[in-house]
Amino acid sequence: MTQAPTPTADTVRRLVRSLLKEGRDGTGGPSVRPVTPERRYTWWIGDRHVLRLAPDREASTRRRRELRLRDLVRPHLPVAVPVSVAHGDWAPGLAYTLDTRVPGGTADEYDVSAVGEADLAGLLGGLRAVPVRPAEALGVPRAAPRSLEALRRMAVHAAERLAAADEFDAARLHQLAPANAARLTAQPGAAVLTHHGLTGAHVVVSADGRVR
Repeated sequence: MTQAPTPTADTVRRLVRSLLKEGRDGTGGPSVRPVTPERRYTWWIGDRHVLRLAPDREASTRRRRELRLRDLVRPHLPVAVPVSVAHGDWAPGLAYTLDTRVPGGTADEYDVSAVGEADLAGLLGGLRAVPVRPAEALGVPRAAPRSLEALRRMAVHAAERLAAADEFDAARLHQLAPANAARLTAQPGAAVLTHHGLTGAHVVVSADGRVR
């Protein structure tokens, strides 16, 4: 596996200057900075773009697949899907994509409002509506469904902790009894497209709590 050197600001600046009209006149171009000090392969480019650099060939395969997958899911989703304004290799065999930046922060920075919860439900429902066969043709892997009973037990534990803090009515989870959870288990042949890594860091939320 090819492992690239950690990109520097100069590496990113040279690449961005070759891609954007800004800075080609010698003005220096947009500012560049890593999204976080730990994430040196993802960079903010000015206020309008984000540059994602693949650190190895496996990640490069995912980057290239994602470009095609975005076009597949975009018509089904009620939220914005980033658009790539440029893509290619930033080092031999290692992909990059320069994307439009969706305004907002992560769900770790902003609380999701009630309306934002509806946005998230629309996102999940939209993914479910994406036809599976074209997604598989792009190389999206299949994964076995997670145990709904295990998730139910985790939810009950979380609800009890929230109830103790007077932040949730744990009785609301009584309707999701083990027998009811068993009836909701995924059926054979019922494959759907899922995010499979939907954490707060992967959701863009606006300051007013909308999922973007």
